[in-house]
Amino acid sequence: MMKELKIPAQPTPVGEMLTEEFLAPLKISQGALATAMGVSRKTVNELCCNRRGITVETALLLSKVLGTTSGFWLNLQLISDIWQAEHNEAFKDKLDHAAPLIAVA
Repeated sequence: MMKELKIPAQPTPVGEMLTEEFLAPLKISQGALATAMGVSRKTVNELCCNRRGITVETALLLSKVLGTTSGFWLNLQLISDIWQAEHNEAFKDKLDHAAPLIAVA
């Protein structure tokens, strides 16, 4: 059985990673990234401001233009999403009331 992923501290948001670890040090503007990816500047800005999540397609594009792997971006997004869900009070209540169907050993 798969072990549950617990993320203790808030992970670095995707937009912060993109901006602080790639765009700023490499002196790449949002416009230049958008052009390289073949997307609108608005799309890149929404990624950088954490108003848009990483999709498989976006991960593939980022990996190609920034020399990373698509898994890097997808895992970063997944870890962030899990942390957000675990710290969402409305969802926590729903999760607490979910009834297990299979006993955990």
